[in-house]
Amino acid sequence: MAEQITREDALTREGFRHACHIMLYGDSSAKLFGKTPIKHIVLMQMRFDGLLGFPGGFVNPSKETLEAGLSRELHEEAGVAVPVVVDDHISSCLSPSCPRLITHFYIKKMTESELKEIERAAVTTATDHGLEVLGMVRVPLYFLKNGGGLPYFLSHSFISNSRAQLLSALKHCGLLSQGELEKAVRQAEQMRRTHSDDPH
Repeated sequence: MAEQITREDALTREGFRHACHIMLYGDSSAKLFGKTPIKHIVLMQMRFDGLLGFPGGFVNPSKETLEAGLSRELHEEAGVAVPVVVDDHISSCLSPSCPRLITHFYIKKMTESELKEIERAAVTTATDHGLEVLGMVRVPLYFLKNGGGLPYFLSHSFISNSRAQLLSALKHCGLLSQGELEKAVRQAEQMRRTHSDDPH
């Protein structure tokens, strides 16, 4: 489990690298196949290494604020200048997988049309599209038969602690209940075990 520290403490530590990532989300009235409510749009991205993660990247706090750096990274990866402020900051953690790395996580609520604009720009104008970023993806927050939707999504591979960040963010924003999250995680683990047992 990643050790949480404050944003202020993080910035006083010498010799650490800083990575900032953000979850962009909003409400949606759309329905899947005209019947399953989508309810919310939550954006993640497929990275160059085939892993799922949140938009963002490395920031050098001696040259720019964490928020300015994250906004710059967003512009490169999503093709849109999204202003990020200190109030969007949710957590700072010492990375469990990389020594001397601090990960900062932000959440920003946007309108459905703003999120759709980011999805369009990520393909048409983002400088990193097709290179560091292979495309934006929406997190399916619904449950379908046989584990379709969120459980299946969670069974994919995520970079570093982004899967844990996603789960805590969904809870923090009240997008899913604790029971729904636990059910999704449980079903995802069952799928992973089934896949690893499959000889093909």
